[in-house]
Amino acid sequence: MHLSTLDWSFIVIYFAISLWIGLRGAGKSGSSASEYFLSGRNMPWWLLGVSMVATTFSCDTPNLVTDIVRQNGVAGNWAWWAFLLTGMLTVFVYARLWRRSGVMTDLEFYEMRYSGKEAALLRGFRAVYLGVFFNVMIMATVSLAAIKIGQVMFNVSPVTTLVFSAVLTVAYSTVGGFRSVLLTDFFQFIIAMIGSFGAAYVVLQMPQVGGLDGLFSHPNVAGKLSMLPDFSDTKTLIPLLIIPLAVQWWSVWYPGAEPGGGGYVAQRMLAAKDEENAMGAVLFFNIAHYALRPWPWIIVALGSLIVFPSLADIQTAFPNVAADRIGHDLGYPAMMTFMPAGLVGIIVASLAAAYMSTIATHLNWGSSYVVNDVYRRFVNPEADDKSLVRVGRVSTVLLMVLAAFVALALSSALEAFNILLQIGAGTGLLFILRWFWWRINAWSELAAMVISFLVAIGFQTFDTGLEGWEQLVAGVAITTLGWVSVTFLTKPTEQRTLLSFYKHIRPAPGGWKPVIDQAKRDGELSDADVKPGKLPTQILCMFIGCFTVYGALFAVGYFLYGNIGPGLAASGVAIAGGWLLFRFWKQMKDA
Repeated sequence: MHLSTLDWSFIVIYFAISLWIGLRGAGKSGSSASEYFLSGRNMPWWLLGVSMVATTFSCDTPNLVTDIVRQNGVAGNWAWWAFLLTGMLTVFVYARLWRRSGVMTDLEFYEMRYSGKEAALLRGFRAVYLGVFFNVMIMATVSLAAIKIGQVMFNVSPVTTLVFSAVLTVAYSTVGGFRSVLLTDFFQFIIAMIGSFGAAYVVLQMPQVGGLDGLFSHPNVAGKLSMLPDFSDTKTLIPLLIIPLAVQWWSVWYPGAEPGGGGYVAQRMLAAKDEENAMGAVLFFNIAHYALRPWPWIIVALGSLIVFPSLADIQTAFPNVAADRIGHDLGYPAMMTFMPAGLVGIIVASLAAAYMSTIATHLNWGSSYVVNDVYRRFVNPEADDKSLVRVGRVSTVLLMVLAAFVALALSSALEAFNILLQIGAGTGLLFILRWFWWRINAWSELAAMVISFLVAIGFQTFDTGLEGWEQLVAGVAITTLGWVSVTFLTKPTEQRTLLSFYKHIRPAPGGWKPVIDQAKRDGELSDADVKPGKLPTQILCMFIGCFTVYGALFAVGYFLYGNIGPGLAASGVAIAGGWLLFRFWKQMKDA
């Protein structure tokens, strides 16, 4: 692609503003570990919510959606749309619990919930497992997308792309800490959205596409438009809709959609001013993530089927791209090469914004594990705040270097997505239940992680003849059976720890009856101390929230397709759901 002076001006201005915003928080962030990783726990819902959306809007996300749409049509997006159920469960059940815990990282939770050396082992193991291994994999996937964008749009080598894309992000993430991440996320989200909507508009104006009517009537696209798979075709219905909605959302741990909350989502809930701001942040995130953003990407993906119908067409158009990196996910950056002067600069800035917001979050999040849950917990418990911040900055740089090396070995965004799903298969139910069932212990979690990892490695190593969705279900079944068995074969957590957790968190008492009864016999709890909570209402709000967001998602799709009647019906569902949520929100706030 040729960049005009105007394009370069937009790019330079974007990077300059990002660096200026990112470095503004440098002074305050270095004052303490709490400031560096949680911005003093005083952040408003809107800033935290936008930051979550910006983080999940990485430069690999449009590539992933394009890959899905080109191969499985619009309905294929249920692979990630189904995670809305997880998100809404976090909004109405877990956001309050996380904020109430007062921990610095979600891994610190382990020594609040469990007892003994096994709790410390779990915390340290998971800090390395998630903060380094998983985190590096995620950043590598995002960096892979940056590599492909650089190759397709500018014929730049992978190493050059990684050096230029990572240096600025590491600079403000290292110096400015979490506050800088939040502030730059806000600016970068605006740029990223302008770029994605602008790209969709230009694609629709292309002569080959011919506007919405030309796009949706083209034979390459017509069979890809349904937002639901063909219910008469079980070969597509089961993997595209049934498994995501029936199994995947509650059973699989995936970054940004963890059952029960966790990771960088938990980090933002813990940084909120209070419990209500924590709930509001996650609610905004789920509305924007599922209802606001998908359609510009989908339009570009559908347009790519007209311009580049096959992988051979992409290979012919971009011979400089290595053969092992040619995939359907290249359809998105390939379409970006048709952007006009001026908009190209905005598109490049938007893709850089998507990359930087995601990488910055994962660097700060992963570093928080290394510092709080490894260094301070096991290496130097007496470390002062300056030492902790210094270790955080060093670990930030090292995590980025590791991610860059892994990125050079990957070939497909969808491939990495599926690997991460399989590795986390079967652990989700445990993360949901551990707040509400006293019997789960540290050995349960260790067993779940080890078993799910070994099962994933087994499926990657041996040819079992199973489809991807069959492997997922098998992994969930094996892992769940494993950790439940380990739970009953090992000793429960100490009563003192369980009671302390119950008093502090105040979860629904149903699954804590043995602990409560023992505490009453010991005179440590009275009937007045045991509150019934509002869990049934919270679960109801979860489902109302899902219908609200899915209604908005479908309404936009139907209106784009020109189906006014279904569009109005879906809008009605969204409006009614929004009204009900407003009513219930007030009730929960008053409670």
